[in-house]
Amino acid sequence: MTSAPRDVRFSILDRSRVRSGQSHPEALRETVEFARHAQEWGYHRFWVSEHHGVPGVAGSAPTVLAAAVAAATSRIRVGTGGVMLPNHQPLVVAEQFGVLESLFPGRIDMGLGRSVGFTDGVRRALGHGKADADDFDARLAEVLEYFTRGRAGVHAWPAEGQRVPTFLLATGSGAQRAARFGLPLVIAPVAGTASMAAAIEEYRRDFRESPWGAEPYVMISAAVVIADSVEEAHRLLLPEAWSYVYSRTRGEFPALTAPEEIERLEFTERERRLYDDALRDHIHGTEEQVADAVEQLIARTGADEILVHTSTYDRRARLESHRRLARLVGLAAPEPVFRAG
Repeated sequence: MTSAPRDVRFSILDRSRVRSGQSHPEALRETVEFARHAQEWGYHRFWVSEHHGVPGVAGSAPTVLAAAVAAATSRIRVGTGGVMLPNHQPLVVAEQFGVLESLFPGRIDMGLGRSVGFTDGVRRALGHGKADADDFDARLAEVLEYFTRGRAGVHAWPAEGQRVPTFLLATGSGAQRAARFGLPLVIAPVAGTASMAAAIEEYRRDFRESPWGAEPYVMISAAVVIADSVEEAHRLLLPEAWSYVYSRTRGEFPALTAPEEIERLEFTERERRLYDDALRDHIHGTEEQVADAVEQLIARTGADEILVHTSTYDRRARLESHRRLARLVGLAAPEPVFRAG
C-alpha cells in the first residue's frame, strides 16, 4: 500500500490515557505533543474525548483541550470524539464550538455523543442522569439550531451563522439517528465488524440530505498497531484490553499498566471472556499485515475515513506505530520521532 486506498482519510483520536506512575497533567501535555506529530505526519484530523472521574483518562474537558491542540498546530483539523451531549446544555455546547471556530476558522470539528457519566456518583456530580440520554434527539436538534437561527429568541453568539462540521458518534441504532439528521457517522465495531457493516449499510440507505451533509459520510473508529511482528503488536494492545476488563468488573478505568504485569495476572472466567472480547477486531501486525487488514475493512464498509484510537503503555511504541501507519498509507514520509544521539 503506497497511498491511502480510494483516497480514504486517516485521522487520530487521543483519549489522553494516563500510564501507571504518570500524572494527569503530564498525559494532557503528551496529547498536545502528539497532535504536533500527527500534523507533521499528514493525518487529516486530531480529536480528543470526554471522560469524567476516570483515573486512567485525563481528558475531561474536550473543548478546552481542543483549543490547546489547535493553538499548538496550524493545519490539522481539530475536534472532539466527542462531547457527550447529555452532560451539557445545548446552548453552552454551541457557544463553545462557536468560540473555537472563531479562533481557529476552518479547522474545527464538532463530534457529539450520547453517553452519560460512567458511574452514579459521576452522573450526580454532573447534575445529569441516564434519563438525559433519552431526549438526545431534541438536544441535538437544539445544538444545530443555535448554529442557524437561534432558538426561542436566544442566540448562541458567536456560533450563529458559522458552519462547524458536525459528526455523530454512534453504535448500532445510533447510525439511524445520523441518517435522520443528515450527519456524518462515526462508528466502531463494538458488536463486531459484521454488525457495524450492517449499521453502515442502513445509514447509507436511509440518509437524508441536510445543511450538515449532502451525502453519507462514514468514519470508522479502530485500533491500529504496527510493530516489527504480530506478536509484538498484539502485546501492545494488552494494557488497553486489561483496562477495559477492570472497568467492567470494578467500575473504573485504571491507568495503563505494562504488558508484563498483565501477563502475570490470573483471570477469572468472566475476566478472560471480557479480555478476549476486548482484543477482538483490532488491526495489528507488521506493515504488510496491517495494509491487508485496512484494505479489507475499507472494502467491507466503504469507509470514507479511518479514525485511529490506539492506546498502549509504551508511549514510544505508540508514536512509532502512528508514524509507520502514516508512511504506509502514503500520508507523508515522516522521520522517526526518536533519534539516536
